[in-house]
Amino acid sequence: GRVKMSAEEILVCAVKLGKNSCLYFDEFCCIFPAELECDALCKEMTLHRVLRNVNSQLLVVRPDLNMAAFEDVTDQEMQSGKGMLFSMHCYKTTTPLAGMPVAFSVQVEDKSYYMCCERECGETIVRFKEGEVPKEIPGESNIIFFKKTFTSSCSKAFKFEYSMERGMFLAFEEEGYLRKLILKRLSKDEVDETMKMSL
Repeated sequence: GRVKMSAEEILVCAVKLGKNSCLYFDEFCCIFPAELECDALCKEMTLHRVLRNVNSQLLVVRPDLNMAAFEDVTDQEMQSGKGMLFSMHCYKTTTPLAGMPVAFSVQVEDKSYYMCCERECGETIVRFKEGEVPKEIPGESNIIFFKKTFTSSCSKAFKFEYSMERGMFLAFEEEGYLRKLILKRLSKDEVDETMKMSL
């Protein structure tokens, strides 16, 4: 609610006390996040978005095939529960320069899956596992990506850096007719369109 004080309006926010007495703002109340110090990552809001690549294709998760790929989807086909509408969970950070820490989950039929990365045969693979994203993450996590603007001149598009392997970003790779979601290293000063995503 609002509190009137000598003709000035002050916005009062709901706050929650998480586990470990970690204070964070409820949902979309993140007006003064810099004043809240917290070592663990605490979820502060969730946005519902589709992820589009540079070809305007939508990211679709298919757990039965253990895969996610960018596909041509019409607006009519875009439905919650079909593996296209992502929840982007934004966490509070004390190091904003790295980018906003986010985790992704998606509904497929009546199950929730979260995006994570795992080492397999010497390379890091993007996986979707059944389960919910935690409200708090102590320290490092293989589900956290740093959301950054794609380039300084292109602030409406983003790239997502894997928090546990800096320099590795979500991207797509053409495999036959598929554009599969992968992690890819960005070489310095390069602009890689396969990493460009709009929300």
